[in-house]
Parts: sequence; structure tokens; C-alpha cells
Amino acid sequence: MRDVRVVLIGEASNAGKSTIAQEVADELGFECLSTDMLARHPGRPWRTPEREVPAHVAEHYGSLDVNELITSVFDHYDRLWPRIEKLITARAAEDRGSTGLVLEGSALWPVRVARLQVPHTAAVWLTADDSVVRARVRAAGCYEAATGEERALMDKFLARTERYQALMIEAVDRLGLTRIDAGDGRSAEELADTVLAAVDAQTAPGRPHTAGDPS
Repeated sequence: MRDVRVVLIGEASNAGKSTIAQEVADELGFECLSTDMLARHPGRPWRTPEREVPAHVAEHYGSLDVNELITSVFDHYDRLWPRIEKLITARAAEDRGSTGLVLEGSALWPVRVARLQVPHTAAVWLTADDSVVRARVRAAGCYEAATGEERALMDKFLARTERYQALMIEAVDRLGLTRIDAGDGRSAEELADTVLAAVDAQTAPGRPHTAGDPS
């Protein structure tokens, strides 16, 4: 593979990026990090055996409509981007003997990544059909056993996720960036191989080699 030091993997929530990003990192011997580690937006509004839904998270999804939720998440990513860009730039500049980075997260908005002038960096975006994302969220939140209030919060999260993914796909396709379907039944290992092949074909973050490209 060409000399890539940083691989960026963006998506909306629950398209499978975390598992695939770790597979890619393992293949490359890179570190794997999430943009959520830098600053977390209100998390997923459903209970797990280890975690109750914090009151502020329930209030966030319960009190805002979908347009307000989208505005909130974009405002969060606006504030977070300088830290992300600084991290990408620093890791891409490290020498070849250092450990590379796979960075995944919804905060990797296509328009911002496309503007990066950072060598040794590649980017892909993962998508999945809304029905796939819906099934994953409902399974994770035990939707069938949830209360009406809990279902309402999950439904609001799903509506925001679907809207975000639609906007992300529009931006990726308009800019001619690399998009991979992560909900077509392939294993994480197979999808990681697809990501690596896409990374190898890029001449700039997210941009595949095209006919007539002098590089």
C-alpha cells in the first residue's frame, strides 16, 4: 500500500465504522481512535446492562425536533473540527517508523476532509441502508421490550441519524469522494479489505485516482 499515515473513516451512527476501523487498523498495525474520544455529543439514548440513559441525554432527544437535533450535532462538529484537523496533521507528519492512525467518527464531515491539504492521508465514508441502521439500533436498544418513552427516544435518534446520513451521502457524492456500502452483508474483514483497496487508489483524502490524473 502507498505511504499513508492516517486513514479517516466517516459515517453516520451505526453503519459499522467502529468494527471496520479496528479491522483496518489491525491490518496496518495502526492505532485506532474515535472522534468521540475528543469530545462527545449526547450519546445514544437507550439503556444497556452497563449504562442507564443520562437525564441530559433523554432531555436532549426528547425536547428537540429532528431539525434542531441536526443543528445541534453540526454545531458540535464545528467546535470539534480544529482539534481533529490538528490531530490529523500531526500524525500525518510523523516519520515512517512511527505508528499510523485510523481515525473514525461521524465528525469527519466530507466537506471539511475534502479541504485538507495533508499528505499521507486517505479517507472513506461508510453508509448503510436506513433499514439496516434501524435494525441495528433497535436490536441494541431492545426496542421490542422498551417502554413507550424509550422507544420515542430511539425513534428520534434514528430520525436524526437518517437525516444526517442523507446529507452526508449528498456531500460525498457531490464532491466525488469514496463511499462504501457497509450494510450489504459482507463481513468486517471483507469490508476492511475494500477500505484498504480504496485507500491505495487515492491521490488525496477521499479522492480516487481518475483517468488523466498525472499522479
